[in-house]
Amino acid sequence: MDIETARFNMIEQQIRPWDVLDPAVLELLGTLSREDFVPPQHRALAFVDTQVPLLDGDAQGPCMLEPKVEARLLQELQLQRHEKVLELGTGSGFMAALLAHRSMHVHTLECRAALAHAARENLRRCGVLNVTVHEVNAAEGARGLPGEAPFDAIVLSGSVAEVPRTLLAQLKIGGRLIAIVGTLPIMRARLYTRVGDEAWSELDLFDTVAPRLEGFAEPARFRF
Repeated sequence: MDIETARFNMIEQQIRPWDVLDPAVLELLGTLSREDFVPPQHRALAFVDTQVPLLDGDAQGPCMLEPKVEARLLQELQLQRHEKVLELGTGSGFMAALLAHRSMHVHTLECRAALAHAARENLRRCGVLNVTVHEVNAAEGARGLPGEAPFDAIVLSGSVAEVPRTLLAQLKIGGRLIAIVGTLPIMRARLYTRVGDEAWSELDLFDTVAPRLEGFAEPARFRF
């Protein structure tokens, strides 16, 4: 595989057509080695328009999201270099690396020990020093990181039925939270902005689907 050609095609054929046009985001995607964050057995999928599983034998488990989805989430956050970011769902560490290149510091939470370890190694190997990987249990992860709050931005690297108020409350005024919200077959990427002490705006961005983050409550189901 010609890696640089594959990377170029990923950007031009997948990411740009998804309205990712921020030059800084596109430059970052062209220079950060996504292939170094993909499990070795799936390296051939590094630049393919698909979700890449991170744990063998768990097709519904944690994954790297499609490159176009990662890129669009990053663009919509409009991060600044002075900002502090929280990510829920570290996975391989690639999204944390993207966030780190656009912000001051990233705290990222992962509830699977094997992934937390792999992410630390991936980030170290790629020279990304402004990320702290926190290994937590699923219930802790769903509560965010109140001890480090408030955050300028929060990213959920997976889907939830709804975003809990406890996470929204960890944003600064003007802070943004982005998440994939809903239940199959309908999920949407949604951007929340804290506009007051007890007020948040919401903006639906695009339709997509993603595996569930662990530890978050599911909606009650009616039985007849």
